[in-house]
Amino acid sequence: MRQTILGRKLGMTQIFDRQGNVIPVTIVQAGPCTVLQVKTKKTDGYNAIQLGFSDKKEKHTTKPLLGHFKKADSTPKRHIREARVDNPDMFTVGQVITAGQFEKDDLVDITGTSKGKGFAGVMKRHGFSGFMASHGVHESKRGGGSIGQSADPAKVFKGMKMPGQMGNVAVTIQNLKIVDVRESQNLIMVKGPVPGGKNGLLVIHHAIKKEAPPLRQPEPEEVPVEEELEAEEALTDTPEVDSSTAAEVMVDEAAEVETAAAEEKAPEADAAAEVPAEGEAVPAAEPEPVPEPEPESAEVKAAADTDDESKKS
Repeated sequence: MRQTILGRKLGMTQIFDRQGNVIPVTIVQAGPCTVLQVKTKKTDGYNAIQLGFSDKKEKHTTKPLLGHFKKADSTPKRHIREARVDNPDMFTVGQVITAGQFEKDDLVDITGTSKGKGFAGVMKRHGFSGFMASHGVHESKRGGGSIGQSADPAKVFKGMKMPGQMGNVAVTIQNLKIVDVRESQNLIMVKGPVPGGKNGLLVIHHAIKKEAPPLRQPEPEEVPVEEELEAEEALTDTPEVDSSTAAEVMVDEAAEVETAAAEEKAPEADAAAEVPAEGEAVPAAEPEPVPEPEPESAEVKAAADTDDESKKS
């Protein structure tokens, strides 16, 4: 699926590949871009997404645009562009698109505004060679020469190469190769030059004349290295134990196991002892001893005698 992202030209440099070859590259800050609006064929007549790039202050934003940004839960953006898409259902308002949509060796088309050169003559603008500088030539060494005929057709044809404004127009360079992608820094390195000067706005999208790359799902977030190390330490680290302490622990565990086994066997031995063997008489149960009455104290005897005398009288 072809992806589109807005970027900013940072400048040019050169890098070396593994064979030692020098590769001239342009460094582009690609994104992050926020999806401000999703347009569908049903509601707008065509499928597209609206991208916003580069933050700016609220005081420099008109109120209508400020409301548009708040609908997308986004900060005010300096640049807004539309990009046609095949399936708008894959995008949502507020979604952030990063340089991770592109990979190394992808071919892209980059559109930018060329550097303005001002009003230029035909030699600079169109590469005319000019006239000879001798043999009677004067006042027209850098001129454009004739621009048409006189009587027939008596006009200047459209598209005639003449002096005029040079540069400051939209230019697209196709099939540029991506040399490296650094998603964490939102940087894309493209082989060769791209239109415009430093900090110029660029529109980057997969090459229209090449096969579309497969759909790339965002990779799961990586666990920070520190958290991974802590988890490994928690699993691998064990408290250090002296050999004497370890031996004592083993002896205690063996004693506990023996005690538990003896307790399990004790009820079985008692039950086996109570059950008589075959042919053996069942021993008679011993009568329970009758408790002897406690001797009465002197006070109790005196109280009983007093009661008997009162009854007789």
